[in-house]
Amino acid sequence: MGSGEPNPAGKKKKYLKAALYVGDLDPDVTEDMLYKKFRPAGPLRFTRICRDPETRSPLGYGYVNFRFPADAEWALNTMNFDLINGKPFRLMWSQPDDRLRKSGVGNIFIKNLDRSIDNRALFYLFSAFGNILSCKVVCDDNGSKGYAYVHFESVAAANRAIWHMNGVRLNNRQVYVGRFKFPEERAAEVRTRDRAIFTNVFVKNLAEEMDDEKLKGIFSEYGPTESVKVIRDASGKSKGFGFVRYETHEAAQKAVLDLHGKSLDGKVLYVGRAQKKIERLAELRRRFQRLKVKDKNRPPGVPIYVRNLDETVDDEKLKEEFAPFGPISRAKVMVEVGQGKGFGVVCFSLFEDAIKAVDEMNGRVVGSRPVHVSLGQSRGRW
Repeated sequence: MGSGEPNPAGKKKKYLKAALYVGDLDPDVTEDMLYKKFRPAGPLRFTRICRDPETRSPLGYGYVNFRFPADAEWALNTMNFDLINGKPFRLMWSQPDDRLRKSGVGNIFIKNLDRSIDNRALFYLFSAFGNILSCKVVCDDNGSKGYAYVHFESVAAANRAIWHMNGVRLNNRQVYVGRFKFPEERAAEVRTRDRAIFTNVFVKNLAEEMDDEKLKGIFSEYGPTESVKVIRDASGKSKGFGFVRYETHEAAQKAVLDLHGKSLDGKVLYVGRAQKKIERLAELRRRFQRLKVKDKNRPPGVPIYVRNLDETVDDEKLKEEFAPFGPISRAKVMVEVGQGKGFGVVCFSLFEDAIKAVDEMNGRVVGSRPVHVSLGQSRGRW
C-alpha cells in the first residue's frame, strides 16, 4: 500500500470514480513520489505502483485514488502528460471493470503517424471529438512506431473522429483513422479476402536435396511463376519448406489441388495457400483456447510440442533453443531406454511467448534436423 490512508474494504464503490490510472511511469518512481506529485490537486486516499508478483519489479504504471471525484477530474484535465522523474506520464480514469476495454467499443486505430506526434499531441488532436478514456502512441526503444490507439467514451465520438480525421495530413503525412479491430477479426478479413484470390503457395515436407530450380520445374507446370524459394538456414541447409508465387490465382489454385498429398522423393507434400503471420497467430490463439476449454484442469503454462529432434538434443539443449522467446517452466525430451524418441515438450509461462516460438521455430534446424513445432495439450504426466 502506498502513501496516504488505506482504502477501506467496504467502501470500494464509493471512491471508484475518484481513481486515476497513471501510465508510462519511469521504473524508479515510487508511491511516495506519486503522492507528492498529486497531493496539490486534492486530498488523496492512497497511491500504488503496480509490481510483478514474483520479482517485485515495477510494471510502469500505478493508481492514484483521490477522496473526491472533482479533484481527480481536475488532475486528469490539468496534469496529464506532466513530468515525473523526467518522464511524461499518461492519465486516464481507472477502469476496474475491463469489459468496456475488452469490447473494443469506442476504440479507434490510427496509423502512418509522423514520429514527432506523442501521447500529448495525440490527446489534444482527438479530444475535440469527445471524452477520451485513454490514448496511446505505440513506441519502442527508438521512439514512435507510427501508429496509435484512442479509446473514446462513446461510439458517437469515435465515429466523429474517424469521419473528420481519416485521410487528413498531419505533419505532412496522410493518416489512416479507422475502427479498432481485434487480431481475430483482422485475421478473419484477411482469410476471407485471400481465400477468394491468392497467388502465393506454401510447400513443406521437401527433401533436403530440393533446390529453387527443381521446385520451379515442378510447379511451373501449372502456370507462370513470379518467384520460387526453398527456405534455408544460416549454413545453407534446406529447412524442408518453401514458397511459390504465381502470376495468377488460377495457376496457384490448380497447383494446390493437384500437388497436395502427392508423394515426392519419398515424402508426402503439403501444398496450400501461404498464410500471413497475423493469420497464423490468430489460428494458434483459437487452437489454444479450444485446448483450454477441453482440458480445464491442466497445469498452468502453455506447452508446445517439438518433433523430429535428433539424438543429440537433450533437455538442456532443448531449453537453450527456446529460451530466447520467454520464460520456460520446463523443457523435456522424451526418452526410451536412454535414447531420445525424437520429440519433446517445452512449457512457456506466457501464451504470447509460446505462439512466437511456434511461429519462428517451426521448420528451423535444431541439431541436424528441421523440427516441427506446434501448440500442445498438457497431460500433466511430464
